[in-house]
Amino acid sequence: MNKNDLINAIADSTELSKVKVGEVLDSFVNVITKALKKGEEVRLIGFGTFAVSKRKATKGHNPRTGEEIKIPASKQPKFKAGKTLKEAINK
Repeated sequence: MNKNDLINAIADSTELSKVKVGEVLDSFVNVITKALKKGEEVRLIGFGTFAVSKRKATKGHNPRTGEEIKIPASKQPKFKAGKTLKEAINK
């Protein structure tokens, strides 16, 4: 399912227009992104938790040349599914 499919599905199950659903979905993504940039977690009880995990700088190897390279530290977005979501999928 892509973004347009999601917008259509939400619009079909509500009385909202596709345009309005698109605006709400974009706003949802922006709010979560801003919270993660601030280092905050976003918890949606039953659905899951969005968080940021920090990765340390490491050394790697270029697979073609075997040359050692430095992989810089970074922040990675993570999503952990909630209990209700996990149970719904496993039914």
